[in-house]
This record gives sequence, structure tokens and C-alpha cells, in this order.
Amino acid sequence: MTTQAPCAELLLDNQLCFALYSTSLMMTKVYKPLLQELGLTYPQYLTMMVLWEDDGITVGDVSSRLLTDPGSVTPLLKRLEAEGLLKRTRSSVDERVVELFLTDKGLTLRERAKAIPTCILSASEQSMAELSTLKNELIALRDNLQKAI
Repeated sequence: MTTQAPCAELLLDNQLCFALYSTSLMMTKVYKPLLQELGLTYPQYLTMMVLWEDDGITVGDVSSRLLTDPGSVTPLLKRLEAEGLLKRTRSSVDERVVELFLTDKGLTLRERAKAIPTCILSASEQSMAELSTLKNELIALRDNLQKAI
């Protein structure tokens, strides 16, 4: 076996993608116990945040906001409905369209979830301004990558 000198371009710790991936893993681990108290998974939490922001939207709207396809969000929505957090109904205008409405239980859960951002801020050990700058830079990166696809 021949050993070659490491190629700096291929060192794991030099990769932006790994920094993003590993940070995402850690972020999800910090969220996990907080969300367990609410009975939600991280993808369910993201979905509920979309609905807390804009109740009565369609499955297509949710999938667009989460940058996913409707087929992958539908099973998640069915689980949230089974938990009594939302109601899925066919549109009276177009029966192909499924609209999503929060139940009283779903609305109540929002109140319990309000403490989560503060917990995440604390765990980050960064200021709100620092995290806001980072978020804006990540959104710009995401948007540029999306254009490249």
C-alpha cells in the first residue's frame, strides 16, 4: 500500500459541506429533547412552524416552504393529523388540493414551543446578532446553490 500526501482540497475538515452537515447534526441533537417534550420530531416541528405562521395553507405550500416535494411531506402531515394537531381537508374550489388547518391542540402547542428559540440561542453560546448574521449568510448560500441546480 502506497501512502500519498494528503490532498488539501479533499481533507474532510476543509470541506464547507461537512461543516454544514455536522452542524446540522448537532443542531438536531440539541433540538431533540426540547421537541420530545412537545411530542414532535424535528421535521414535524418545521412543518408546525410553517402552519403556525400561515394556517390554512395547502400541502404544496408547506412543501415549497420546506424545500421538499409534496410526496415526502404527506406522510408527516398524516402523522400530525393522527396526533390531533391539524386537519387536512380537500379544497372546495379544487378537490385535488389539500388544505391544512391547525386544531385547537395544534394552536396550544405553539404556546409551549415559544421557549425553544431561547433554548437554542443559549446552547449556541452566541449573540442573537451573530446568529442572525450567520442565518442570513446561510440563506444567501442556499439561494445561490438552488440557482445552480
